[in-house]
Amino acid sequence: MIMRIFQVVTKPGKEAAFERFFRETAIPLMKGTEGVVQLLPGAARPDSPREFSFVMVWRDLSALKAFVGEDYASPHIDPAEADLIESRSIRHYELVDG
Repeated sequence: MIMRIFQVVTKPGKEAAFERFFRETAIPLMKGTEGVVQLLPGAARPDSPREFSFVMVWRDLSALKAFVGEDYASPHIDPAEADLIESRSIRHYELVDG
């Protein structure tokens, strides 16, 4: 399985708008995506009010590629959130059973 960690930093003043997008659009979308085994959405905290993240566990690389395409290592975003985000990052790991 593939663990995908996606993090965004919102533009200053866009925190509330992104939070709405995150809760109303992004989380439901990812929960309903074929191949996502587990989803852990992380909302901003007082010490990092502009940072949001998703930890996603994907069944396998082919399921991930079916969702984002061959360029799965790039942090893709929805056009609806593009004006809200200052920066984004993505990391992938092999999930370790422990």
